[in-house]
Amino acid sequence: MGMYKIREVKTKKEQKLFVDFPTKLYKDCKQYVHPLRMDELNLFDKDKNASYDDCEAVYFLAFNGDEVVGRIAGIIQKLYNEKVNEKRVRFSRFDCINDQDVANLLFKAVEKWAKVRGMNLFHGPLGFNDLEREGLLIDGFEHLSTFEEQYNYPYYQTLIENYGFEKEKDWFEYKIFPPKEPDERINRLTEVVLKRYKLRIAPKQNKNKFIEKYKKGIFDVLDEAYGELHGTIPFNDKMREQIISQFKLFISLDFIVVIVDENDEVVAFGFAIPSLSKAIQKSKGKITPLALIRILHAVNHPDCADFGLIGVRKKYQGKGLTAIMLKHIIDTVNKYKIKYC
Repeated sequence: MGMYKIREVKTKKEQKLFVDFPTKLYKDCKQYVHPLRMDELNLFDKDKNASYDDCEAVYFLAFNGDEVVGRIAGIIQKLYNEKVNEKRVRFSRFDCINDQDVANLLFKAVEKWAKVRGMNLFHGPLGFNDLEREGLLIDGFEHLSTFEEQYNYPYYQTLIENYGFEKEKDWFEYKIFPPKEPDERINRLTEVVLKRYKLRIAPKQNKNKFIEKYKKGIFDVLDEAYGELHGTIPFNDKMREQIISQFKLFISLDFIVVIVDENDEVVAFGFAIPSLSKAIQKSKGKITPLALIRILHAVNHPDCADFGLIGVRKKYQGKGLTAIMLKHIIDTVNKYKIKYC
């Protein structure tokens, strides 16, 4: 263990080393999809990362001489701790060579930092909020990762469990293949449910105008529908704007459905995102002019889609709205001849 050193990330150079380490670690991995490099660099900027209003964060690098061999972030998410009435620290962006000594050094650094701040529970991998990459992959390593979710090497589980972590939750990811024939029952259900509750599907228009008109309602529904789930926090206005700016480029209106009431208030929403995995993989997360062309091509000519979120206000849950939204997304999937979601 003596040859490894741990260092807190302080300088711009160290920030770049932190962000670029996974690119080196996963350079021969065909399933890994890089996060957008610019988004990751913005994590350190308090003006660009709205989460600092409600969080404390620290970043560490592990070195063998001058070579980076591991990284980790520690996050105290104050809103979540208030919600669950606990003193938790999250670990995030844990990446490491297959060496228990390096992993132990990284976890101990976060643990020491968090104890000084009064924390007594350690959990993760979790990000600043629920729309970041989260969870540890423990099965399905042969599949191409989605752009939105976590991929890691199989040995991570051993490194993490050997430090003393135990599993808290299971998350599952599925491939969903669209039905070959439309289900007429859902068409009838759509008509009956919308009429009964005086609802309608919001008409599509210009993307920017559509997002501007319904963004507040969508986030309000998201906070209500997801509020009790593990790891989730409410989104403040700055975080909402940050998330919209990060995802706006990738969103296609064809893949969004919003249901509103007679006052044009959002009661439910659902969306999928055309798969960006292969486009972003080629540029290793960098947004170059060529990468932008690939991303826009993936958005407009997808062969696969990633389900994003579905949210329904509590008073309308169990009334068939989810089926209505899925039908609209599946219609789009079939229109684009997408193989699976």
